[in-house]
Amino acid sequence: MTLKSVYDAVLAGDADGAKEEVQAAINAGLSPEKILNEGLILAMSEVGQLFEAGEYFVPEMLIAARAMQAGLGLLKPHLAAEDVKSSGKVVIGTVKGDLHDIGKNLVGMMLEGAGFEVVDLGTDVDPAKFIEEAKNGAQVIGISALLTTTMNNMKQVIAAAEEAGIREDVKIVIGGAPVTDEYAQQIGADGFAPDASSAVRLVQRLVGA
Repeated sequence: MTLKSVYDAVLAGDADGAKEEVQAAINAGLSPEKILNEGLILAMSEVGQLFEAGEYFVPEMLIAARAMQAGLGLLKPHLAAEDVKSSGKVVIGTVKGDLHDIGKNLVGMMLEGAGFEVVDLGTDVDPAKFIEEAKNGAQVIGISALLTTTMNNMKQVIAAAEEAGIREDVKIVIGGAPVTDEYAQQIGADGFAPDASSAVRLVQRLVGA
């Protein structure tokens, strides 16, 4: 069998279809890594391109990402059993004092769709929690904020990384509605992404994936 059916289900945002097609691919004896790369990851890459071309918008991206996660949920035990390596480990969360999570969630799903291991700390995350998780092998910390009053807490995470002595070992990227590239440079972040699609490309570039 080919993996076009997996690809098509994700692109259409068909979660049930994605699960069925991934299971069919597993049953047919295709390798988990092949299903991941040529089915799920390839589809999410196309979703990102469609978004940037203005053909997909945030709702379509969310629906496609949820379909991808449905398929990935079935695939994960098989990937683990075959010790298939991820593209890298990323810790994400919304800064202390901020409870917004839609953008963060989409970034997390898109990163998973690109083959990354994602640890989502949720919202209202204390700087120490980012550092604690980063010490467990993460190459990237992704910080989100939607309020101008909370975006200043991003630099506290960077300061905490410096205090913990891990700043040279981890890349820190930021995003959110009020955040700009200029602000990222101002606080010493390694990068800024205006949307989920560009966040994936930024993280891939930073880790050399």
